[in-house]
Amino acid sequence: MGMEAVYLGFVLMLSIFLGFELISKVPATLHTPLMSGANAISGITVVGAITSAGAGMSDWATALGAIAVFFAMVNVVGGYMVTDRMLGMFKKKEAPVKDQV
Repeated sequence: MGMEAVYLGFVLMLSIFLGFELISKVPATLHTPLMSGANAISGITVVGAITSAGAGMSDWATALGAIAVFFAMVNVVGGYMVTDRMLGMFKKKEAPVKDQV
């Protein structure tokens, strides 16, 4: 079990470093599509969390699954709100209509 923990810790640190390097290199114009893709992945996470919560395992596993469903849903909803706000920044603003008297 000791070597497995070291291996998993190494994979975690490598993924954090790689994720940071990849995200920091993304131009600002690509952040909205990237956010939409991340939301799709989070949707898959919600399905996995629901499956985990309803698997009929121990109470501990069900509670962790329910917590995972909650946090995954917060991530999905928040991500779509941010994406919608970012897309709204690209819409053209209408010129105000002057009163015709």
